[in-house]
Formats: sequence, C-alpha cells, structure tokens
Amino acid sequence: MHKIWLIIKREYITRVKTKAFLITTLIVPLPGIVTIALIAFVARHGSNESLRIAIVDNAGGLATSLSRNLDGTLSNGKPQFVVVDAIDRPASTESSEQDLRARINSGALDAYLVVPADFTQPFEFHTKNPGNFAIFAPLASAVNRALVEARLRAHGIHVDDVSDITRDANLQIIKVSASGESVERGQTFGISIGLVILLYMSLLMYGIITMRSVLEEKTTRTMEVLISSVRPSQLLVGKILGVAGAAFTQFLVWVISLGLLVSYGAIVAVLFNPGYSFPVIHFPIVMVIWATLFFFCGYFLYSSMFAAVGAACSSENEAGQLQWLAMGPLVFAISIYWVVLTDPTSTTSLVLSEIPFLSPILMPLRLSLQAAPVWQTSLSIVLLLLTIVGVIWASAKIYRIGVLMYGKRPTVPELLRWLRYS
Repeated sequence: MHKIWLIIKREYITRVKTKAFLITTLIVPLPGIVTIALIAFVARHGSNESLRIAIVDNAGGLATSLSRNLDGTLSNGKPQFVVVDAIDRPASTESSEQDLRARINSGALDAYLVVPADFTQPFEFHTKNPGNFAIFAPLASAVNRALVEARLRAHGIHVDDVSDITRDANLQIIKVSASGESVERGQTFGISIGLVILLYMSLLMYGIITMRSVLEEKTTRTMEVLISSVRPSQLLVGKILGVAGAAFTQFLVWVISLGLLVSYGAIVAVLFNPGYSFPVIHFPIVMVIWATLFFFCGYFLYSSMFAAVGAACSSENEAGQLQWLAMGPLVFAISIYWVVLTDPTSTTSLVLSEIPFLSPILMPLRLSLQAAPVWQTSLSIVLLLLTIVGVIWASAKIYRIGVLMYGKRPTVPELLRWLRYS
C-alpha cells in the first residue's frame, strides 16, 4: 500500500505542477469571466444619447403614429428616439433623401426612416451606424404598431392605443419537480448541455493523460525501473488514482469558479439594470453528488482502458491509431445525447443511460432534466461498478504484458490473446 501511495503522490504532484494543468484549469472559468467583464463594459460604455431621426412619410398620416410609438427610454431616462423632422408626402422623395443624407454626414442627424406609399414595399431605415443592433427591435416594433393602426383605420376601426391590442402574451414556463416549482428561463437546458460537454471533455482529457503517462514512461524506459520495484497492477492503480486526484482538484476549482460567476453575474445584472431578475439556477446538492459519482466512475472506467492502450503501444502514432477502442463509446455517447435531451423518460433514454459505457454521460444528463426513479439510478451505478471491475481486470492483464513489450503495435486479436494469459 505504501508503494501505491508513493505512485499516487508522484503522479498527482507531477500533473498539478505542469503548465498544461494550470492553463486547462483556467480555460473553463475564463469565458465566464470575459462575459461578465463584457457585460460591465457595455453597461458602462453603452450609448446614453438619444437617436435623432427624421421620417419621410410617402403614404401620409403614418409619421404621427410612428413618432408616438417610438417611446423607448434609455437607462439614464432620456428617450431612445427623437424625431427631429417629419416630412409628409414630399413632392420629391429623392431630393428629400438627398438633403437628409447630407444632414447625417454633417452630424446634424443620426438616421432617417422612409415609409413607402405602398405598404407591401419595404420600409427603409438609413443610418451611418448599421452595427447598432439595439435599436432595430424597438424600431421594428414601432413600425409594426403604426402599420396596424393604419390598417385598422382603413377598415373604419379607430383605437386609442393599438399597443394594448397587439401586445404579446407573457408566456412563463414553470419547471415542476419534487422539491417545488421554479421559473424556467433556459437555465435547465444550459446546465444540461454544459454538464454533457464538461463530462465528455473531462473523461476524454484525463483518459488521454493517463495513456500518455504510461506511454511516456514506457518509451523513456522509466517503466523498466519502476517495474523492478512494484508490480504492474500496483503501478496501474497508482497512476489512475494519482491522475484522479488531479482531476478532483481541477473540478473543485471549476465548481468554485462557477459559483462565484453566478453570484457576481447576479450582482452585475442588478447593478447595471435595476429591477432585473437574474435567472435562479436550481442545482440540487443531490444532483451534484450524482454527477460527481458518475464522473469518477466514468473516469476509472475510461482511464483503465486508455492505460491499457498506452501499455500496448510503443509510440504516439501507434497509440493514436489504437485509442479508438477507448474513445469509441465516448464519441457515441456525445453523438446521441440529444435523444435523452428531448425525451429523458422514454424507453430509449432509459436503456441508453443504463449501458455502463454510456451512463457516465447520459445518466447525469437525465438527472439534470428530470428526476429518475431511484432503482434506475442505482441499477446504472451497479452495472457501471461491475463493468469497472471487469475492465480494470482486463486492463491489468494487458498492462502487465504490454508495459515491457516494444516494437510492433499489437493487433486487437493479439490483445484478446493477452487476456487469456495467466
């Protein structure tokens, strides 16, 4: 046991001190930090000046309605749009537009809107800054409301405020769970997709790290020195547990960073947009426990397979050709996750999430979407643990023979023959 502990300690310290470990640990929280920083920057440096526009109304009678419907306000209380000029049925549209373009170029005007005489033709918004996407939605809404008013008047219907008639319904989605109800604003979908990507990338990354660790020691002949002091099975267990410690450290940093980002994101949202309700991310502690359990079970499963691949090969090229044996189930799981995402309670989702090589990704996905019966989750864990025992037993046999074999890469039939050796 003392020898295994020394191997674990060596593997852990070697991993956490590398630049690659530090960089990958920062890569996950970095996009969130950048996003929060951009929100703060945009909120502080966004335009607080009203947009000065003119309206060229070729139809007649629509400019007044448009001016009334352009009623948005900026964060500083100023109106979003200021109609500085309204030209009703100009004698020459071309000359009017030429004059407005000159005013835009001189800085006296920001944009102008051309209303066609025939409403089946497009409305034209001329501006020097088409990259200001924040104005397009309220502008289109105002145009649509004014157009509805004009059509109602054409049918002899007069209304005081068409926005009360055409206002969209406020459809709110409520997620029902055993712990209660919560407003759904896309956070469940985001958590589910994020969980799948995180599990897939982590299992693949740490599996490849284990494979390369074995391969590096084998190609540098360090393995021959290590085998003289410890048994191959002890070396395999020590390597897997050592890299697992590094994985746990990295996951701990990611979870803490995620919690800080969510908290800071809520503060920034309220600070720069008073009254904004930041989406409540409901992530029960039970879900965290299950996700962590499935991750480590998946890690032991796949790292054993990747270690066997590394032991069986003598170079990076050979390992790259043979690693599909370990990568195949992971790639298959990530390619069919949408089946579980769209219907987590279906028979297909149940069967797929119980398959040991797929369950480390698909079962946490199911649990993040909807609570599964305890017997299904327990069965998945039992099947996964039994598979881990079998895979570690087979990997240990391949590892014992392959770590001291050099030269030609063994074929799959040869690996199967190694399993029959005593």
